[in-house]
Amino acid sequence: MNEPETYKIPQAEPPQRTEPPASEAPPKKKKPDPPKPERFISLDAYRGFIMLMLAASGFGIFNMLRPPDEDATDAQIAGWESRWRIVDRGKWEWVGHHFDHPKWQSNFAFGQHDATEGSPWLRFCVSFWDLIQPAFMFMVGVAMPFSFENRKRAGQTEKYMLWHAFIRAVVLTLLGVFLQSLSSPRTNWIFPNVLSQIGLGYFFVYLLLNRTKAVQIGAFVGILLLTWGAFVVYQTPDSYDPAAVSASAEKGEVLEGFFGHWTKNGNVASAFDSWFLPLFPPAKDPPVIAESEEASTGEAPKAAVVKYEANYGGYTTLNFVPSMATILLGVFCGQLLMTDKSSGRKLLELLAIAAGCLVIGVAAGATCCPIIKRIWTPSWALFSGGYVVAMLALFYMVFDMWGLKKVALPLTVIGTNSLAFYLMGQMLRPWLVNKVFQIHLGESLNALLGFIAEKANLLARLGATPDTAGQAMYHTFQPIIDPTAAFLL
Repeated sequence: MNEPETYKIPQAEPPQRTEPPASEAPPKKKKPDPPKPERFISLDAYRGFIMLMLAASGFGIFNMLRPPDEDATDAQIAGWESRWRIVDRGKWEWVGHHFDHPKWQSNFAFGQHDATEGSPWLRFCVSFWDLIQPAFMFMVGVAMPFSFENRKRAGQTEKYMLWHAFIRAVVLTLLGVFLQSLSSPRTNWIFPNVLSQIGLGYFFVYLLLNRTKAVQIGAFVGILLLTWGAFVVYQTPDSYDPAAVSASAEKGEVLEGFFGHWTKNGNVASAFDSWFLPLFPPAKDPPVIAESEEASTGEAPKAAVVKYEANYGGYTTLNFVPSMATILLGVFCGQLLMTDKSSGRKLLELLAIAAGCLVIGVAAGATCCPIIKRIWTPSWALFSGGYVVAMLALFYMVFDMWGLKKVALPLTVIGTNSLAFYLMGQMLRPWLVNKVFQIHLGESLNALLGFIAEKANLLARLGATPDTAGQAMYHTFQPIIDPTAAFLL
């Protein structure tokens, strides 16, 4: 995922000239370098923007809305109370909605945050945070045709490239499992992490790279239709208990009628996980029989069978199947950018693809398939695809057509090292906050925050004195300060 040549269009080698006989040959001149390949700054910038959001955890914007835990300190409780004396809570809730995943259905009518409000034909709005993973996966697809052509030009054989794609898929899948296991006592064999989802589908998409456009489009449509059909055929069992699988009708997670096929943890993909995931070793020690029972039988304690617990968020392993359509959509756009069409024509075609996906996705969501990011419904693949293609068109227009390349530099630095940034953001954030930021920079931060509080006349709303203003400001805005500081470090 970190290939400096990823977004360069391969250039044909200059034609070879026949040398005249040595007796007639002029003095040899230095062979001119081949023309420098065109590079799309927009693609690195787009990928960098996605990684910026992920590595900084959305800069803690949504976490500002989380009330203190039961074991919170008095200072944290006071910070929560002063927070809403400084910031308009209603406006922050509107912003915070875009930095969190909705409970289940993912599209909204204009001005609404309830997925059941408004006409289903007008639900074109989405949470920004829901678009981060589709954009990540989409950009993997955009990069694939560039990488494929560059490897061919470098003389790599088809067998070698096939093996390389397979190894990459396995590594990405295992990296996702590794990240899921950071807080577990042993390997947590589940696959909802974005890297695992990319890895599970990557090799199959690679097999389509060198196929005709008709085959690729047929695969795209087939993936969506087969996924839809699998959900429709499956019937939620009569024994389904929403409370037992972290589902709630009040939160819109238990759907009725035809849409009931996509109920949280009562669908075909969650049923697959109930069979598949217990095949792996459990992430935690199973319970043992009680001491009294052990003593009465005279036998050593026996480990109980660990039953699969439904995913709390409703995510499933099989999400990777419809998400292959998202990666394929990126492949289509990458192949479009590699053509010799004019920049204006490419921009118009990107916008047309975006509009088509968005409209078809909303229509499907209104009629035959709810738009749900957490289980990557086919309608979600189309709906989110419209947004991520439109974002690509915007980046392409600003950074490649308008030439604002210097503005893109910070994003391109992140974008060309995207996997490293993502892994560091996932693994190092707590350590950077607790062991580096608070220990070594805490006093300087308190002084700075106290200075800001005094200059902004916030002491009264903080309920603080000049001596305590720094700490009060920190506890008031801690959800934003910690992830931002970790990202900057």
